[in-house]
Amino acid sequence: MSATISCDLAIVGGGLAGGLIARAVHQRHPHAEIRLIEGGPHLGGNHLWSFFASDVTPADRWLVAPLISHGWTRYDVAFPGHARTLKSPYYSIESRQFEREMLAALPEQAVLRERQAVEVTSTSVLLADGDRIAAKGVIDCRGTGDLATLELGWQKFLGRELVLAGPHGLERPMVMDATVDQQDGYRFVYCLPFAPDRVFVEDTYYSDDRTIDAGLLGSRIDAYSAARGWQVDSTAREESGLLPVAFGGDFQAYWRSGGAGIAKAGMRAGLFHPLTSYSLPDAVRTASLVAHAGNFDGAALHDLLHGYAARIWRTRRFYRLLAAMLFKAAEPEERYRVLARFYRLDEGLIRRFYAASSSLGDKIRVMTGKPPVPIGRAVRAIMGVE
Repeated sequence: MSATISCDLAIVGGGLAGGLIARAVHQRHPHAEIRLIEGGPHLGGNHLWSFFASDVTPADRWLVAPLISHGWTRYDVAFPGHARTLKSPYYSIESRQFEREMLAALPEQAVLRERQAVEVTSTSVLLADGDRIAAKGVIDCRGTGDLATLELGWQKFLGRELVLAGPHGLERPMVMDATVDQQDGYRFVYCLPFAPDRVFVEDTYYSDDRTIDAGLLGSRIDAYSAARGWQVDSTAREESGLLPVAFGGDFQAYWRSGGAGIAKAGMRAGLFHPLTSYSLPDAVRTASLVAHAGNFDGAALHDLLHGYAARIWRTRRFYRLLAAMLFKAAEPEERYRVLARFYRLDEGLIRRFYAASSSLGDKIRVMTGKPPVPIGRAVRAIMGVE
C-alpha cells in the first residue's frame, strides 16, 4: 500500500550535488527533515571526482574534507616539447568513500536508495512504487537537462583502476599527458597513483563526437600501460563518461527543460565549468548557498537556485569563448597547442582558471600573445559565443 512521506526538503538524485546539499543542510539545520532520493543502489554511483585545493574556499572545506580518498601536494602535465610540475594540492574522492561518509553523516531515514522518482514538482516527488514525498521544497539534482538547447563539444573518457605486478614509479598525479597520439580531437591520458602498485589511468578526449568506443579506449589504456612498463594484474574498477563542454546556447531554455518552476542543482542546473566540465566546485558552492539560506519553500528554492545559476552562466562567457576557440578555431589534432600554451602561464592564473574565478588580468593574459590557433578562425569563434 502506498504511503505519503512528509519532510522539509526532498533532494532528488544522490550524486555529488544532491549529497553535498543534504550534508550541508543537515549540518546547519539538524532538525530539518531531509530525504535524499537515489534511484540506484549506491549514492554517488560509480565515479571518481578530483579537484584542486583552490577550488574550494576555506569556509567550505569541512564539507569535502571527510570525503577525500587520496591527496597530493603537486601534479604534473606533459605536452610535446614541454613538461611541468605545478605546486598545487590535488585531491580525489571515490564514490565508495562518498557513500560511506554520506550514510554516516545523515540520519538513517534521510536516505532512500533504489527509489526511482517518476514525477517531480516543486513540493512533491512521486516514486515508482507509488509512495509520495510531500515536502516544503524539492531540489532536482538528476543528471542534465536538455543538452540540445546548448551548443556543445564533448569531453569523453574511459578510466580504469589498475592493480600492477610491481611499483608504477609515479610520485604524483599526471593530470594531463598530451604526449600521446592526438586522435579524435584533443587527447590526453590522466594518471592517479593510489598506492605503489595501484594507479588510475584514464584516456580522455575533447571531441566533436559523443560516441565512446570502450573497446578502443581500453586498448589504448593497455598500450599506454605497456609503454610505461607496467604489468597489469587486474582491473579493480572501470568507469566511462561523457561530459558537456559548453560554448553557447540558451540557458533559460536549458533550465526550463529540467522542469519549469522546480529548483535544480548540479549539471541539471547548468552548474559546471564550461571548458573543463568540472562540477565539484559548483556543487560545493551550491550546497553552502542552500544551507545558509535556510528557506526550504519550493518557490523560494527555485528563485534562489535559478538566480544563482543564471548569474553563473552570465559570468562565465569567457570560458565559453575559450571552449569555442578550442573546438571551432583549432584543427582537432592541433587542439593540444591551446592547452600547451595555457600551461606555460602563471600557476596562480591556472588555479583561478580551474576554480572559474579568473581575474580581468588573467583573462587579458590568456588572450594576449601569439595565438595557438589561426586568427581568422579565432575571431569567428569568438563572434559566435553567447
